[in-house]
Amino acid sequence: MSAKIPGAVPSSAGVSARMSRQVSRDTACEIAVRKLLHAEGLRYRLNVPVPGMPRRTIDIAFSRAKIAVFLDGCFWHGCPLHATQPKANAEWWRAKLDKNMARDRETTDHLEAHGWTVLRFWEHENPETVARTVTHARENATHTGPPKSRRP
Repeated sequence: MSAKIPGAVPSSAGVSARMSRQVSRDTACEIAVRKLLHAEGLRYRLNVPVPGMPRRTIDIAFSRAKIAVFLDGCFWHGCPLHATQPKANAEWWRAKLDKNMARDRETTDHLEAHGWTVLRFWEHENPETVARTVTHARENATHTGPPKSRRP
């Protein structure tokens, strides 16, 4: 999740090392949801490139049904309940996290404009509830009308 922001300097070597070790895929949340979806008999693709948007991927995709599932980390994506604001390099972090949230909105808008249903969940949400919502969306994938997002 590194981004080149002008003037960005890590506050310390320890912070830099810790941030570089943050996983961006196969998180505990993703694995738990995927196991539940698989147990329901659903088959999906992982880390699918967003059509027409380089360097962006869909966490769990049902390509034929055009359903994109994102499991967003509370810190990196600005969860209204759990997001924290680092004190060191506060201005840089605010710009970085704002850019992440803007990219999420842009990705959702792009996918919806191309006929996809976008489901976004926070990492703290109950995996069973997430899987149930995704399963329901997959079962109703033949709906008519414009796709809807679960969260802007």
